[in-house]
Amino acid sequence: MESERSSSQYTKYQTGLGADEKIAFLFEPDTLLSAQYFENFRRKTLLEPEKRLMLAVLEDAVNCFQENLLAQSGRGKKLFDEAEEWILDEGSDCICAFENICEVLGFNPEYLRRGLVRWKEKKLSQQPNAKTIPQFTMAAATTGLASAAPSAKA
Repeated sequence: MESERSSSQYTKYQTGLGADEKIAFLFEPDTLLSAQYFENFRRKTLLEPEKRLMLAVLEDAVNCFQENLLAQSGRGKKLFDEAEEWILDEGSDCICAFENICEVLGFNPEYLRRGLVRWKEKKLSQQPNAKTIPQFTMAAATTGLASAAPSAKA
């Protein structure tokens, strides 16, 4: 008896329906609030916090690379050297490696690396006193000879 009283409106509604009507009832749309609908997409469309952090790391490295290219000594030179070493490093398994961050963000790491090396070569060729700054060729950047780059630790 108790179970008969607790039967839902759905069950009462369905008892008077034929087989075709019951099947059609399955395909009726559910009522959904717009807030419920958009909640499913909110996390996907905005960058997740981890990706925002990775993007900030990549952006900082590119800024250090570009802004400190002509630094001759001190903090600027160290920032440039570290950024260049990180960008040119290939095959690292570290989650924070240049290639891994680019892959997670959907960038082609080789394309970005080559573009930065070209940008560097162009800027250095425009400087009259660029003789004291070592220039690395495209071959060094793409063949893994980046270890020939001066280390900031030295």
